[in-house]
Amino acid sequence: MDKNKQYIKAKVLSQERIAEDIFDLRLEAGAVAERAVPGQFVSVYCNDRSRLLPRPISICEADRKKGTLRLVYRIAGEGTREFSALTAGDTADVLGPLGNGFPLERMNEEKTAFLIGGGIGIPPLAELARRLPGKKQIVLGYRSGPFLEDAFAGRGDIYFASEDGSIGTKGNVLDCICEHGLSADVMYACGPTPMLRALQSWAQEQNMEAWLSLEQRMACGIGACLACVCRTKDKDEHSQVNNARICAEGPVFRAEDVCI
Repeated sequence: MDKNKQYIKAKVLSQERIAEDIFDLRLEAGAVAERAVPGQFVSVYCNDRSRLLPRPISICEADRKKGTLRLVYRIAGEGTREFSALTAGDTADVLGPLGNGFPLERMNEEKTAFLIGGGIGIPPLAELARRLPGKKQIVLGYRSGPFLEDAFAGRGDIYFASEDGSIGTKGNVLDCICEHGLSADVMYACGPTPMLRALQSWAQEQNMEAWLSLEQRMACGIGACLACVCRTKDKDEHSQVNNARICAEGPVFRAEDVCI
């Protein structure tokens, strides 16, 4: 096994419901938390062994000193529904950290970054907002009411968009950016595919460097099963096909390198 990832039995420190079907899980995770970088994820295994495959959950926050992880996830099926019943003192089998995170080195104190999240794509940006240097324009998009906005307080200029107009700009994240006349040097984004596709096209029009964290159903989470491939502009030098594994080469890709 890759020495950078580890299989552990993590202790549940706390869990609370923060919005409809969205839960905030805190874990004592030792080396997994110490090694995690913004944009990576962990695979969490069900105690019900009839569910063989782990569930990938993005890392919301990782405290290296305390060795703790914060995972914010939405109930999407029976596996995540099982996780929502975990309480303090329980344990969860976790493998991680996994995947390729956001490239922090693309920013410096002289640059401005867009951090753009949509729905359950918002949590992975919390740790990025904490660690990324430079000025940050944080744009958070929701269907209706907000969640997790407190995790970004004091880490940049925050703007909101919602489909129903209940908070911020009525519309999507691009509507919000245009309404406020925002601009940046580098974009980091995570969210549903239609949002990422629109941001990919807009960043190209603006000649802006952009990094996208793709959402995709996964199986093994370690690149062995090829269940989560995405189309790429260039051929892989080994396989000679236009594919990349989201769980291994991703989930973060440079926007110009993928077809979404």
